Amino acid sequence: MEVYMNLRKIGNNVLLAMCDAEILGKTLREGKIVFTVKEEFYKGAKVSAEEAVEMIANCTIVNMVGKNIVQKAIEKGYVHPEAVLNIEGIPHAQIVKI
Repeated sequence: MEVYMNLRKIGNNVLLAMCDAEILGKTLREGKIVFTVKEEFYKGAKVSAEEAVEMIANCTIVNMVGKNIVQKAIEKGYVHPEAVLNIEGIPHAQIVKI
């Protein structure tokens, strides 16, 4: 399972945006939520979900969307399952380290 991973430094923060490869560019809708998996935000290196999740340890802000990448982050203990927001059945999670 491949994901897109975009890593960037913003001020004192390191932002990691990740999404499952097959949902890049899609718009998810549920109720009043309209969420677009934008290429300019998420598209970067195409890597395995395992490789992408390993990068979480080095980041201060993480934004992830997709069944594969969110499940891998849950398995590794980075995301609590109750902290996941599902939009049109697709999981979305964020991590902010203070």
